[in-house]
Amino acid sequence: MGIEDYGGGQVPQSDVLVVTANDVPGYRVERVIGEVFGLTVRSRHLGSQIGAGLKSLVGGELRGLTKTLVETRNQAMERLVEQARARGANGVLAFRFDVTEAADVGTEVCAYGTAVVLARE
Repeated sequence: MGIEDYGGGQVPQSDVLVVTANDVPGYRVERVIGEVFGLTVRSRHLGSQIGAGLKSLVGGELRGLTKTLVETRNQAMERLVEQARARGANGVLAFRFDVTEAADVGTEVCAYGTAVVLARE
């Protein structure tokens, strides 16, 4: 079975299909492996914090912080996929992100979901 032939929109860039849904049309869950997660904590650069503080006075997007958050989320997701793959999964269902402040020094991003083995119906 190849996940790369999944016909539901964009072709996955990985051998592990990650979806926010609880199932994948055309596939059945053959085995539930369990929870997997990818975690990263990023500190804020002092210059970007000062710039963000000034920008918040006038309004608008905080582009530097947006870029950092996107990179952080991508890293957390990559770690989730690595963990799922290492445990023998080819899919992650019910995928979510959780973002929290980490002791006022940075942002913690956790990507999590349920690792499964998917088989074509």
